[in-house]
Amino acid sequence: MSQSVERALRILPALAGGPAGLGEVAEVLAVHKSTALRLLRTLQEHGFVYRQGDGRYRLGASLFALAAESLENLDVRDIAHPHLVELNRTTGHTVHLALHQDDEVVYIDKVDSRYPVRMYSRIGRPVPLTVAAVAKLLIADLPEAERSALAHRIEYPAYTPRSTPDAAAYLRELERVRAQGWATDLGGHEEALNCLAAPVRGPDGRVVAAMSVSAPGVVAPAEELLELLPLVRRTADAIGREYSGSGPAQEDRS
Repeated sequence: MSQSVERALRILPALAGGPAGLGEVAEVLAVHKSTALRLLRTLQEHGFVYRQGDGRYRLGASLFALAAESLENLDVRDIAHPHLVELNRTTGHTVHLALHQDDEVVYIDKVDSRYPVRMYSRIGRPVPLTVAAVAKLLIADLPEAERSALAHRIEYPAYTPRSTPDAAAYLRELERVRAQGWATDLGGHEEALNCLAAPVRGPDGRVVAAMSVSAPGVVAPAEELLELLPLVRRTADAIGREYSGSGPAQEDRS
């Protein structure tokens, strides 16, 4: 039975590249056509594959429906929170998780620092798009046309002398963020505050959330905060793998 399940599961990625005939599927599985046909018919009965008019098979609607439902009901905050708590425990700094919603980037989770100086931020509060590190990551992942349109319709408040001044500068910064895969806000929103952020990617490689570590310059100067980049990126990657279901396999002890 386990061999049949394993073979059936191997059919799905084989068809992800496009429709295939019975002979092609049998060749991929290294089995007789009769075995391949039996597996394909079982998958077809459950809607996981679909037999076209030309006799070839492709992935079926049930598979896409399950994937869509799973992602819709998957809460990245629930998955990320233990990782944020651990990063906070390790660094002592404030840790945030943010999502992009319409023209806003909003904090959806926060773990406060252990030192007396606290960041004024709260869950559900929009962040400044033009300077916040998490916002740069989320906006940078948009298609070029969407990035450009957004950049030219938002305002550019001068929070500090380091704030992003205009759309041209913002688009250049977004390109840099896309290329390097992480972002900073070094005194762009509050002169005394530094922030380092990394993207959380979904199964398709797109950025589904962004997480950050923030600290006042008197506690962690920019150079010291940047030393945490490998740890912050590893944490974001771990969240992304768990969110995508591609993390380390968990042993079933039942």
